[in-house]
Amino acid sequence: MTKKEKESSDKQPVKMFGVMLSSMPSLMFRMAGTFLRFRKEAQKGGKIFKKELIRQGIDKDTAEELTKLYIEGSKISSFFHN
Repeated sequence: MTKKEKESSDKQPVKMFGVMLSSMPSLMFRMAGTFLRFRKEAQKGGKIFKKELIRQGIDKDTAEELTKLYIEGSKISSFFHN
């Protein structure tokens, strides 16, 4: 391996890190937008879920508890904990 090839291979991880670092802000904004849309849809689905439970004859308190469990799945912390 020549000296020039070795220098090039040494700089490659640094260059890769620079590319990743410069992409992070846009990636974070896109992920945040996706997550917010997901949460909004989950909240909307929770309202529909609760209405349907009540319409099917389940009492309001039980419907609220079941809806909380339904919406709990859309929290980001639930994806990181076992």
